[in-house]
Amino acid sequence: MPENAGPKTHGGTGNRAKGTYQDRDKPSQIRFSNISAGKAVADAIRTSLGPKGMDKMLVELSKAQDIEAGDGTTSVVVIAGALLDACSRLLQKGIHPTIISESFQKALEKGIEVLTNMAQPVELSDRETLLNSATTSLNSKVVCQYSSLLSPMSVDAVMKVIDPSTASSVDLRDIKIVKKLGGTIDDCELVEGLVLTQKVANTGVTRVEKAKIGLIQFCLSAPKTDMDNQIVVSDYAQMDRVLREERAYILNLVKQIKKAGCNVLLIQKSILRDALSDLALHFLNKMKIMVVKDIEREDIEFICKTIGTKPVAHIDQFTPDMLGSAELAEEVNLNGSGKLIKITGCTNPGKTVTIVVRGSNKLVLEEAERSIHDALCVIRCLVKKRALIAGGGAPEIELALRLNEYARTLRGMDSYCVRAYGDALEVIPSTLAENAGLNPISTVTELRNRHAQGEKTAGINVRKGGISNILEELVVQPLLVSVSALTLATETVRSILKIDDV
Repeated sequence: MPENAGPKTHGGTGNRAKGTYQDRDKPSQIRFSNISAGKAVADAIRTSLGPKGMDKMLVELSKAQDIEAGDGTTSVVVIAGALLDACSRLLQKGIHPTIISESFQKALEKGIEVLTNMAQPVELSDRETLLNSATTSLNSKVVCQYSSLLSPMSVDAVMKVIDPSTASSVDLRDIKIVKKLGGTIDDCELVEGLVLTQKVANTGVTRVEKAKIGLIQFCLSAPKTDMDNQIVVSDYAQMDRVLREERAYILNLVKQIKKAGCNVLLIQKSILRDALSDLALHFLNKMKIMVVKDIEREDIEFICKTIGTKPVAHIDQFTPDMLGSAELAEEVNLNGSGKLIKITGCTNPGKTVTIVVRGSNKLVLEEAERSIHDALCVIRCLVKKRALIAGGGAPEIELALRLNEYARTLRGMDSYCVRAYGDALEVIPSTLAENAGLNPISTVTELRNRHAQGEKTAGINVRKGGISNILEELVVQPLLVSVSALTLATETVRSILKIDDV
């Protein structure tokens, strides 16, 4: 037994030594595999940066950017990829991940400072500047040829829902985007008021001036029992009575609605039973009340905010003060592609607007909706942080330069990592150049040169295929977009560095 125990313990230690050795190797391998996975995504996405990029593939990171700033979703992934690339080089040189991570944080703080110093303040009253930033955002989208139509629309929409002097953010829920198939993007419009995609239930009344609008959440149909029971009616006299009762009941409901002075009735969708019986519809039609049924539950808040009506849950509460009023409610025919209901000229409008997006097919529609959302977000960024910086790769090159200078003031590993961070940022201008069909190397070199001479706003002019002062070309983006892109990309890279086991 003892002799047996001897070799075993020996073997155990041997294995353990081997085990620790293997494990020591594993975290670094996993780091590299994580980094290469991240780089693969970024490389796939690199081709979609800038106005001439291929279309986008997005990741969690870009979702975060989307929520924070709403634009710059491609840039954020590309930057993260470049930083991961830099990381893998630094790790191969044997620098400890924690050191890299901390230096990157330093570089980020410095970078934000550089960006803030580059920025120009913006007044929300300055419509031109807002338009330029919206247009820049739209130019990298599929619908860019319509940017002259969509950017003023986005700017006006945001300006209508906020009070420019006091606002610190924009609630994009106040801007409702209604998608309607058919027509072309040229038919998009901004409606001050309410647009409903539902059809008018009764054909007789399609236009009501001086509308008094009621929104009901109860049903205009004969009452049902709570349980499923069957009532057997034995003779016609009783049958007649049942029908008369039903008729009287519904007529009573409709009369009360009419009495309150309501002439446009919106009815919330009901799951349990028909919200509107044919009989009720017939009465409402006779009384010239326009009826729109199947209003979705989630639209109710928006409707109430827009036309100033209050939802009514029971007929007894249906009083004149619950109604909203508007100049005009009408059903508009969209040249052969369906109808919309527009309610305009609300007397005490809430701060809401509706954008009607048209497009010839689903893809165009959704692309247009996303693009308008991005443009709205850009303007929202300017409301949050009222500053603009140049676009076109100018801020990134400037950052690379400043960070290199900053790296010279640091010592040891930090300096090395910060320099790597700065160089990584050059991926944005070189990608832009590449996607615009320019020679990336010579373009970036030329840009560096211009910036070193102090031309802070020199950037890549994709339209003319060269380098020019980007501000004169009106390629601008909100400061928040760049700052948030840098911050999020750096955070992501730092968290990937921390992972050493899967």
